[in-house]
Amino acid sequence: MPQLPAPPYPDEVRAVLEADAKEVIARYPGSRSALLPLLHLVQSQEGYVSRTGIAFCAEQLGLTTAEVTAVATFYTMYRRRPGGDYQVGVCTNTLCAVMGGDAIFDRLKEHLDVGHDEAGATTDDGKVTLEHIECNAACDFAPVVMVNWEFFDNQTPESATRLVDDLIAGRTVEPTRGAPLCTYKETARILAGFPDRRPGAVEASGGAGAASLVGLKLARGEAAPQARVVGPRGATHRDAQDPHPEDAAPHDPSPAERLSSHDAPQQTSASDPEHPAGPAAEEGE
Repeated sequence: MPQLPAPPYPDEVRAVLEADAKEVIARYPGSRSALLPLLHLVQSQEGYVSRTGIAFCAEQLGLTTAEVTAVATFYTMYRRRPGGDYQVGVCTNTLCAVMGGDAIFDRLKEHLDVGHDEAGATTDDGKVTLEHIECNAACDFAPVVMVNWEFFDNQTPESATRLVDDLIAGRTVEPTRGAPLCTYKETARILAGFPDRRPGAVEASGGAGAASLVGLKLARGEAAPQARVVGPRGATHRDAQDPHPEDAAPHDPSPAERLSSHDAPQQTSASDPEHPAGPAAEEGE
């Protein structure tokens, strides 16, 4: 059956949203580019992108509701229905799954009694929404759980259970790294591009974690003595491991001793005229 038009926001809510929307739209040379942050803005109002929110975004940007709906339903960061104050996303992509992500999700699903809805299911008290997340882009800290897009690294079924219990009980929960935790609506407003006014929140964001930098340190030879993976330019793999390479008999390097192609690019037709690449005939012949 056809749906009735979406109800409008109350006047006082609409006035605030219109002022915020005007500020967001002014950031872009083309108003249509403001659609993603505007969807976060209306999500910060209701906790999800409602039909009223879609109609509001369409009106502000001169779009159809179909165009706005197409975008809102494409990106998984936009909820399509009401959810909890804390969105607990468990990564069940390949590496996290192998490291225990599937076990964490199954434990939380049973512990929270939220059924089998993989798109997200909310506890009866409205505190926690549990969902699968395809990838949290934090494989070096697997298995990873995110709460309102803040990282909780190296989780286990037991630690994840304590985490959701603390959220439901209203106890303070500290992410492994990044800014302090806030509610889903507050997070949505930050994602809309408005400043995080909480004291120390911006400074707490930090940089890459130690696990993310291990490969770089290995490549530089900083992680352990003689641990360099790729030798310096102009040196063989043997040079990187032998403290006295001048004493070694000359030899042709084996395939295992050759430098990475990233560190020692192969010659191309531009740098090796004697071995040109490409067709030998002129165009048209």
